[in-house]
Amino acid sequence: MGIEIERKFLLVNESWREFACDGVDYRQGYLNRSDRCSVRARLGGGKAKLNIKSAELGVSRSEFEYEIPVADARQILDGLCRSPLVEKTRYVVTHAGHDWEVDVFSGDNHGLVVAEIELAHIDEAFEKPQWVGEEVTHESRYYNVCLVEHPYKNW
Repeated sequence: MGIEIERKFLLVNESWREFACDGVDYRQGYLNRSDRCSVRARLGGGKAKLNIKSAELGVSRSEFEYEIPVADARQILDGLCRSPLVEKTRYVVTHAGHDWEVDVFSGDNHGLVVAEIELAHIDEAFEKPQWVGEEVTHESRYYNVCLVEHPYKNW
């Protein structure tokens, strides 16, 4: 079984940019969202994936991800997914032995920027960079699946 262990944070400034790798633009959409799981298609960096993720909030969730043909992802995103699509540029910043993914949202979520860190186990120690602020792992409105129904522009 696939497990994702991830923590999500807001940023306090933009100093992360001096350490970031080139960003990758993503478009992603949701085929469904229920009280048990979400099913997402994502296109970015010349690759496409289908993702199934359990719906509970928190640090650890079930996750299954599969590569799909890019042409299929385009059809799914343009014809089957709920609107609006989630659009973002993802940057990777390495800090103290961990990769942080910084998502800079656009479209209906323009202005939202979050950083995520994936961990090997729930209680894994990590050092927060000085540009990382408040943790929002347990706040549903920051989850991509929620940004479709309640975009950042409406907060």
